[in-house]
Amino acid sequence: MSKTTKDNDKIYISRFSAWAPGVENAKEWEEWALGKRDISVSSDSPGINFTEPKFRRRLSQISKMTIQVVHDLLPVREDSKIIFLSFRGEISQQFKVNKMLIEDNAILPAAFSISAFNASVAIASMAFGLKGGYSAIFPGGNSFTSGLLLSEAAFHDTETQELIFIYADEEVPPEYSDIFPGKHFPLAFAFLLAREPGDFSIPLSSLKMETDTPDDFLKRLILLRRNCLLSC
Repeated sequence: MSKTTKDNDKIYISRFSAWAPGVENAKEWEEWALGKRDISVSSDSPGINFTEPKFRRRLSQISKMTIQVVHDLLPVREDSKIIFLSFRGEISQQFKVNKMLIEDNAILPAAFSISAFNASVAIASMAFGLKGGYSAIFPGGNSFTSGLLLSEAAFHDTETQELIFIYADEEVPPEYSDIFPGKHFPLAFAFLLAREPGDFSIPLSSLKMETDTPDDFLKRLILLRRNCLLSC
């Protein structure tokens, strides 16, 4: 057995959470993973009513989704490092900034600050007082697996006992339909990578996917957890 395989076997997904429009509980997530339910392509966002109204008032769909999945993952170590992966980032906020530039030839500083690619993970870190730092990555070749491998490498390179992985992408504005053809449903999920197994922990090495997409990864994760719960 190679060193890489041995290392992989020592990494576990100990907990995970997910949010998407039209999927509200564990049973519905299992239905989605089994192909019996669809995620809604909409601008619906989680309420995040656990935050202050002033804090959440101007947040985008992706920022609210990111905050929600981190909230549902709690408790976590406040010094845990975060890996945030997205293919489009704050695309709705970026559209607003571009529109502002075209129509007004100016950008409001506040609008620019929440349109950055890393805005949602930065806001989530502030919301929960997480101090371990984060990396926001756009995976090369639009490959979810490459982003996952980066998080695995980051975990091996630190002494921390857990690492938070977050994936999030929001609905694509209709104005960008030519650039991003097809349906792009909003989805966010987060999980903890841990060095030691716990109850129902899933080895990262067992999550082999048929396609290189975040939704395929999440479906595999949900079904593995379901099978483990049924057999344990």
